[in-house]
This record gives sequence, structure tokens and C-alpha cells, in this order.
Amino acid sequence: MDRKFVLSSLCYAIVGLALGIFMAASKNHGQLVTHAHILLLGFVVSFIYALCHKLWLHNGTSTLALIQFYLHQIGTLLLTAGLFLLYGQLVNPETRDPLLALASITVFISLVLMLLLFIKQTAPAKPC
Repeated sequence: MDRKFVLSSLCYAIVGLALGIFMAASKNHGQLVTHAHILLLGFVVSFIYALCHKLWLHNGTSTLALIQFYLHQIGTLLLTAGLFLLYGQLVNPETRDPLLALASITVFISLVLMLLLFIKQTAPAKPC
């Protein structure tokens, strides 16, 4: 699971940096909030989750770990897409706002599931 999170983290970093370069080149920083969310939620949080799995969690193939991974990815993608639509003023609020609400709740649930993974994790036996 740690590898999946690192790979997704690096993909988000590429997308976030590409958006930042585009904003700098166009001198239009209207998507600054979207750019920040891609890098923080997509890159940084995914990378932190990878570290959590690598260093402490040993249940990466569990159903709960898989659900947590996919909820984080879906929520992050929906949230950044919704923010792109919001700050690009591409769709009306009636369409966009439910998407942002659903995405935010999904990301929140994935964080709660990460907490549950830590709670369920038993400490490895210490060598004698």
C-alpha cells in the first residue's frame, strides 16, 4: 500500500507543479487554491499516508486499507476537480457545490479510516 500512495503522490506532484507553471506562464493565478489543494492533499497527504503504511502499518492488503486508499484518491480527485470548476467559474454553483461537499466528506472519511487502521494495528512483538 505504501508504494501505491507514493506513486499517486508523485502523480499529484506532477499535476500540481504543471498547474503552477501554467499559472506563472499565463500570469493568471486564478487556480491558486486548486494548485495548493493538489499539492497538499494529493502530494503531501498521500506521501504521509505512504510513510504511515511503510513505517507503522502492516495491514496494507486489508479491506479497510484498500477502502481508505480508494476513498482518499476519489475524494482528492473530486475535490480538486470541483475546485478547478469553482475557480475557473466553469459551472454554476448548483452543480459544483454538491460535488465539493461529497468530495470533502469523502476525504474526511478516508482520514478517519486511517486513524482506524492505526487503532487496529497491533504492535509487533519485541525481540527478547
